[in-house]
Amino acid sequence: MKQRPATADAQDAQVSLQALAHALSRLDAPEDVLAFLRDLCTPAELEALSDRWRVVPLLLKGVPYREIHDLTQVSVTTIGRVARTLEYGAGGYAAALRAQRAETTESH
Repeated sequence: MKQRPATADAQDAQVSLQALAHALSRLDAPEDVLAFLRDLCTPAELEALSDRWRVVPLLLKGVPYREIHDLTQVSVTTIGRVARTLEYGAGGYAAALRAQRAETTESH
């Protein structure tokens, strides 16, 4: 990952991250979000993000890491990072899952 110069202002970085989050939150259609992500990220970054998201439901179901790896080909290291984030992170995975479930419930 790109390292910021020592002189970079952490507050500027936080403001930029909040602006990015706001831009994403304003997009309503999944195809618009996908277009934005494709413009914003490299193919490798998109693959990494997709891999992380793909293992979340499997971890929540209690599938062992090795089995998740066999099913998805996602590295055990990445699976472990996602598991730690699910347990100790900022709650973003849980918020996205709640929103996804709410959308599924509303459409049925």
